[in-house]
Amino acid sequence: MSPRTGSTGSHTLAFVESPVQLLNVLEWAHTQAHAAAAPGAGFTLVVLSPNDPMTRGQLRRMAELARDEGHTVRWEEARGGTTAPFHTIGGLAPLLRRARRIVMGDPFSRYVQLLLTITRAQDLVVVDDGTATMEFVAQLARGERLVRWHRRGGRPGPRDVLFAPVSAAARRRLTPTDRRTVEVFSSMPIESAPDGVRITANDFSWTRARFGPPRITKGADLVGTSLVETGVVDPDRYLEAVRALARTHGATRYFAHRRESVDKLHRLAVETGLEIVRPDLPLELIARRGPIGRTILSFPSTVVHTLPLALVGTDVRVAVCDIDPSWLTENASPRAQGFLSGVTGTARDVHRLSAVPAV
Repeated sequence: MSPRTGSTGSHTLAFVESPVQLLNVLEWAHTQAHAAAAPGAGFTLVVLSPNDPMTRGQLRRMAELARDEGHTVRWEEARGGTTAPFHTIGGLAPLLRRARRIVMGDPFSRYVQLLLTITRAQDLVVVDDGTATMEFVAQLARGERLVRWHRRGGRPGPRDVLFAPVSAAARRRLTPTDRRTVEVFSSMPIESAPDGVRITANDFSWTRARFGPPRITKGADLVGTSLVETGVVDPDRYLEAVRALARTHGATRYFAHRRESVDKLHRLAVETGLEIVRPDLPLELIARRGPIGRTILSFPSTVVHTLPLALVGTDVRVAVCDIDPSWLTENASPRAQGFLSGVTGTARDVHRLSAVPAV
């Protein structure tokens, strides 16, 4: 997919590395256009493509939707070899210096943090990258270094030390001043924000206007998570929990997270009998298009916050199952249990299930 050039509209430049980030950039743009009564105002969206095939596939589908909305898409093979970052950053430098507004989906990304040191933009927008947005706002308020919640605590590694000056500079750039505005566009329950940070609610109005309403089936669907892949949850305990949930609630389909491993999904299919579905779009769009089960079962994750918004006005019920502390691996971050409990406890319009017993 070759880069496209064109008008940058109001000189807005957006950076995304995942399909959900791209979806939330489109939601933000829809809200901006509606507020300005100027639908169709375009901007340049830069996809910093990862190597994972499933993520790339979803990003390509989302990029086509962005083009359909009138936005320019620039696809960067940002991880295509050791020299790729130098080519990417060098090619983007002129755009970064001209941009008046930067929109980003992952302030924890080292790529994005590096790009922030180049831009002179005085208007910065952070759109949701899932529940990580809650942690970003909290860390910014406390003046802490930006670290993903599932990273194990302790001393920083050699790469962290080497990158620390860039990360610190990015954190300063993401702190509002008299001359720089910072907005967080989020569907997450952010109760307090650092002084000067503007919080704008994402209600998934673009998704609801563009897709659906869905056809609803009588059964239940189960949403997968990458907590095993990130080293937070033990794989055997996870499989037991999925089996118990499917049996208790009559689930027949399992919507895989894009980061779930092939081996794990194969084991789930064999040992639970669930149909494994690998979506080609973010689940919010899949659910809105339908068909979707009358009950959607999930572990603590972004979708317990986003699906109720995307499916408002339908009869679909979203239910979230707690993570039992005994499921956590010995390598899980000390913050993991508290963070996951917070994700569940702050979810609105969901039915809360107790952690299922092991079988």
